[in-house]
Amino acid sequence: MSNHYRMRLKFWGVRGSTPTPAAENLAYGGNTPCLEVRFPDNRIFVFDAGTGIRNLGLSLGEEFGYRDLSVKIFLTHFHWDHIQGLPFFEPLYHEGCKAAFYAFSPQASLQEMLKGQMKSPYFPVEFEFMAARKDYVNMGQESMHFGEVSVHPFPLHHPQGAFGYRIESGSAVIVYASDLEHGDPKLDKTVREYSEGADILIFDSQFTPQQYRNHQGWGHSTWLEATKVARDSNVKRLFLFHHHPSHDDRTFSRLVEEARAHFGNTDGAREGQEFDL
Repeated sequence: MSNHYRMRLKFWGVRGSTPTPAAENLAYGGNTPCLEVRFPDNRIFVFDAGTGIRNLGLSLGEEFGYRDLSVKIFLTHFHWDHIQGLPFFEPLYHEGCKAAFYAFSPQASLQEMLKGQMKSPYFPVEFEFMAARKDYVNMGQESMHFGEVSVHPFPLHHPQGAFGYRIESGSAVIVYASDLEHGDPKLDKTVREYSEGADILIFDSQFTPQQYRNHQGWGHSTWLEATKVARDSNVKRLFLFHHHPSHDDRTFSRLVEEARAHFGNTDGAREGQEFDL
């Protein structure tokens, strides 16, 4: 990879709903959602904490050790497949590490929401006993600025609510829009506005158009809708994301080819892929 980049994207988890650690899924990956966006000064922003965050944590430990390691973790929502990796994120167990959590949490404090899945009898270590310094930002819909980096949250159509993110650094733009269902005119317009001109759009493509007919109201979209958004918003590159648990590598590769007939620069997100912008 180039040493000169504005931001670097890496996929650590791409599967939707539940992990699928089966041999026939390993080309694309079986871990649930987790993205790393890194900047030239080695600031690390993480988006979602599905099971993919476990391998991210181990990789960061090998690269930096666990002294003075700092990460910002942005959550789209609190459904289990997007937070279930947190108890296994190794940096949280080290005093020298810092983790700042960002999410929209109207029902309870962000800290209480994260503690819930680690309470007895669900996990042997409670969240507050993890040694890292933890900060919590219950965000609204306002843009957040971190020096030259901006993160713009926007609402998505999903049961109990979810947020997408537009990440900007210089002229580089990544848009992460997982866990959304098309069909709400206002939010369909919103996702297109925030996706406008993105270098990379990562879009929920859990269902085929045929599957979607029997899954309306489940909160997920199709590869066909992803191509429409990419085309309408003048996106440079589209990644289909949040792969259905039943879509093995052969099936998903076929769906990517179908999507390319509608938007040529389309790929299926794969664990371990890295891209420099």
